[in-house]
Amino acid sequence: MGLYKLELELKRGRHLAVRDRGGSSDPYVKFKIAGKEVFRSKTIHKNLNPVWNERTTLVVDCLSEPLYIKVFDYDFGLLDDFMGSAHLHLESLEQQRTIPVNLELTDSQHPDQDLGSLELNVTLTPKHSPVEERRDSTTMLLRRSWKRSTKQQSERRRKSLFWRGIVSIALIEGRDLTPMDPNGLSDPYVKFKLGHQKYRSKTVPKSLSPQWREQFDLHLSEETGGEVEITVWDRDTGRRDDFIGRCQLDLSTLTKEQTHHLQLPLEESRGLLVLLVTLTASAHVSISDLTITPLDDPLERKEIARRYSLLRSFSSLKDVGVVQVKVMRAEGLMAADVTGKSDPFCVLELNNDRLQTHTVYKNLNPEWNKVFTFNVKDIHSVLEVTVLDEDRDRSADFLGRVAIPLLQIRNGEQKSYVLKNKELSGPSKGVIYLEMDVIYNTVKAALRSVVPAEQKYMEEEPKVSKQLLQQNFNRVKRCIMVLISYGAYINSCFEWESTQRSITSFLLFVVGVWNFELYMLPLALLLLLLWNFFCSSNETSETTMEAMFEWDEDEDDKEDKESEHRGLLEKLYAIQDVFVSVQSALDEVASHAERVKNTVNWTVPFLSWLAVTALGAASALLYLVPLRYVVLVWGVNKFTKKLRNPFAINNNELLDFLSRVPSDVQVVQYRELKLDPGQSPSKRGRTNPS
Repeated sequence: MGLYKLELELKRGRHLAVRDRGGSSDPYVKFKIAGKEVFRSKTIHKNLNPVWNERTTLVVDCLSEPLYIKVFDYDFGLLDDFMGSAHLHLESLEQQRTIPVNLELTDSQHPDQDLGSLELNVTLTPKHSPVEERRDSTTMLLRRSWKRSTKQQSERRRKSLFWRGIVSIALIEGRDLTPMDPNGLSDPYVKFKLGHQKYRSKTVPKSLSPQWREQFDLHLSEETGGEVEITVWDRDTGRRDDFIGRCQLDLSTLTKEQTHHLQLPLEESRGLLVLLVTLTASAHVSISDLTITPLDDPLERKEIARRYSLLRSFSSLKDVGVVQVKVMRAEGLMAADVTGKSDPFCVLELNNDRLQTHTVYKNLNPEWNKVFTFNVKDIHSVLEVTVLDEDRDRSADFLGRVAIPLLQIRNGEQKSYVLKNKELSGPSKGVIYLEMDVIYNTVKAALRSVVPAEQKYMEEEPKVSKQLLQQNFNRVKRCIMVLISYGAYINSCFEWESTQRSITSFLLFVVGVWNFELYMLPLALLLLLLWNFFCSSNETSETTMEAMFEWDEDEDDKEDKESEHRGLLEKLYAIQDVFVSVQSALDEVASHAERVKNTVNWTVPFLSWLAVTALGAASALLYLVPLRYVVLVWGVNKFTKKLRNPFAINNNELLDFLSRVPSDVQVVQYRELKLDPGQSPSKRGRTNPS
């Protein structure tokens, strides 16, 4: 079987389908061979006749596999819309000659619909030096089937999947933007895109010189290229957001390990954006086979443990640790295809790092046997493992998901996790087998607990949900009722409902007020934490939380279908925004109250120990240092912070700490489901290594 070089030039599209409400689309093109994506074009915004003029070169070893081409409409924050597909049979191409090809796009669901066409130039050439061509980093060798590779090939592939660097971007402000609203102002926000990674800033209402002051990281890999696409939009309630302008950030022109202050003018309108951009070398994020497992090699594990030892606690503070995840297999998965089978693959996400396995076709008990290595920047991060079913003509179907906080990982133990539904609130079908190891520096993890947590680039848009609103209301009501019960208890002491309790309270009050010192406040909280650590049990509270967050699946499905209906009156959008805001506010209040409670209850022992340490240090500080000096230092720091660093991003250490503590909803989502031995799909008698 020979090797062939396939040169593709994607020229343009003509009369593509309308997928956006504004009568246009934001098209991009995906190319696949043998079910594997080999190239993806850039996105052309608001154009039904886009011009790409992009080239790529592939190496193929089987001409019987057709080149599969799909066009999508890019929707930020939503599922991209399918715009049509086409096949190109490589066997029919004349070799060693550039052939212009015009492909008519079709949709198997709507075969009579006119979806436009794509123009390509294709050149197919036999390769006479396959060994030398394999070394060419600009080509990609495609295999028809997934085979167990040798250790050397695994090592080469593992190195090719490392991130090359991290792009840290601080979005500071915009200046003199174009007004898009009738009042002569705009409600601007910014979208960033690097490869498949996306980030959206907050919206600044009624401003032509908005101040964002947001910071985030993007990963730079071989596949993402070196340009960040930046677009500015005006937020409009009830209709499609208005496009203000765009600019490009060429990362190849920036010096590494140095912060650059950039002022980028918008290309299609007036105004500019002010950014702070830093390129840094990346830590490990990789995929490999079981033959290459860094933490299983004693020498490499020793080197990694030394890197994160206490002696190196103050070097590279953002590099907290490393986690290795072995995705072994799954059993008893849901059948998503009409054939009674599925084509499952696994996606692993840790904050904004996202890696995935290959697809195992037509199998409900797939074996992946892949090892994933992630850099840990926050020990309170949650590893999400999602199992999906691959579909050719539409987005992947959801099969199940598990969420595993890094602090709950037991090193070297292979465990079976029952898959949950999308909301992580109830069981789905199937079990996945994982083995994980995490190594981290405790001091770095503690220091990172009081800085702003990394935000995900892509978050699901909040939906109007009557049930979710009721649930959040009940959570707030529950917290308030606890406070009311404590108030009633204190009031009962004043009312002398119990003579013994009232006398005891009176004596404690007199002695406490007479001898009160400020250090007693953190000391009292410290004693409360220690009391709960030694005397309380979480089993009762966990049972209560599980009962509270049971979901009505039928009602959820009904609401999902109703939310898909279009054509609502424009004023309903305003009502929806208010509804979502109230819903989110209730969730925020309830979450903070629950996080305080869960800190005291030792739900996350690491954070509770950190609170014990901080409260102990605060007690000693306030005992040894007069209060006026502490307040003076705090005030001077607050007043001079902006003078010392004009581009400083404001944060609250206490709120940042609480953001790491899971709320009651998250506690339920992260809890492992117990596998029923009678209904377990795994009855092979396998024993898990301890």
